[in-house]
Amino acid sequence: MATIPICPSCGAQTVDGAMFCSKCGARVDAKAIQRSPGTALSPMWYGSYYRIRKKVIAIANQYWIEDGQGNNLGFSRQKIIRIKENIRIFSDDNMTDEVFRIQQEQVMDMWGTFAVVDSATNAVVGKLRRQALKSGYYKDEYLLLDASGGQVGRVAERAGRGLARKYIPGGSLVPEHLVVEFYGRPVAEIKQQFKVIGDIWEVDCSQLPPLFDRRTLISAMLLMGMIERDRK
Repeated sequence: MATIPICPSCGAQTVDGAMFCSKCGARVDAKAIQRSPGTALSPMWYGSYYRIRKKVIAIANQYWIEDGQGNNLGFSRQKIIRIKENIRIFSDDNMTDEVFRIQQEQVMDMWGTFAVVDSATNAVVGKLRRQALKSGYYKDEYLLLDASGGQVGRVAERAGRGLARKYIPGGSLVPEHLVVEFYGRPVAEIKQQFKVIGDIWEVDCSQLPPLFDRRTLISAMLLMGMIERDRK
């Protein structure tokens, strides 16, 4: 599927192969974000703040996606016994209206690349790749990819905090604190809070490229909750 190059600075559509954005003048050669045609540009997925609330119950972990006003944007349920290869996010906990899904491209989850797919159009809005060796041994890290699989950024935990969580007694109680980067530039932080029966992850997306679909970053947060925390 053909993709549309988007300026990572201002979010404007650019000419394929151009060196500079015609709107803001930023250099975009080999850096333009690729967006698939037909991708739903719902305003809810281009906001400036998101929160994921996790609730642990007997047979499943439940996740709510919220905006800055506490409005519910999505819901997902994960069976505790295993990681689903295809994680489905619905509009609410009735689980009748699928909004998007995280679709695993490999068999093994620890080495997986995951496509983030808009359910209404079946278009890939972005991808994630788990850095298995880093995540497994000293810090959690995921690469943020565009719809074509090109790297546009990453989500990475600071190594010292990751080592403390993994190897110091009681380290699993250390909250995660991750940095979001685009083309090597820090643009956001993901912060975790522990609750009695679950966790909360929060991220300020105001410095992300305007037309970067936040579902890719939200999916990284969900995967870290479902895979990384459950491995601790």
